Amino acid sequence: MSQLMQAMDLLRTIFDKYAGKEGDKDTLTKKELAELLRIEFSGPQSKAEMDKFFGMLDNDGDGVVSFEEYVRRLQNRICKNYPTFYSKKNN
Repeated sequence: MSQLMQAMDLLRTIFDKYAGKEGDKDTLTKKELAELLRIEFSGPQSKAEMDKFFGMLDNDGDGVVSFEEYVRRLQNRICKNYPTFYSKKNN
């Protein structure tokens, strides 16, 4: 499997690790997302930060985050931060 395919597979594996603990296995609740962010990203710490971040991911307002919503947000973050990541890697 190519490195790119491995990376895409890893995104889904991490999503699936946290999804479905409280409800639908295909979505993340706010609690599940908070756990994923805390463990995998050292993400938002306060409830207010988590509420804001969850609102940014839950594009359709259904109260859960789908895999597609999760990936879109990661894609935006990668594109926004790519110069930072790239310069650290090459220094």
